[in-house]
Amino acid sequence: MKIVVKVKPNAKVEGVERVTQPSLLLEDKKEMSVYKVSVKAPPVGGKANKAVVNALADYFDVAPSLVSLVSGPTSKSKIFEIIK
Repeated sequence: MKIVVKVKPNAKVEGVERVTQPSLLLEDKKEMSVYKVSVKAPPVGGKANKAVVNALADYFDVAPSLVSLVSGPTSKSKIFEIIK
């Protein structure tokens, strides 16, 4: 499954929160799930992305190797794919 993630690097407290927001797509879905992930790692050298992968793996109870970044490596809004 693919999910939209908004990342907050350099956070004081790490965590994953699922929120809904209005969908801009012209599909039947009026809302879409977005995950807000706060990590303590800085956005330097991919450290924050690795921390997000680990946080999502813990949240979805899967191995970190099953979580991959699909798009947005340098953006705060990213798309991750989780294989279950």
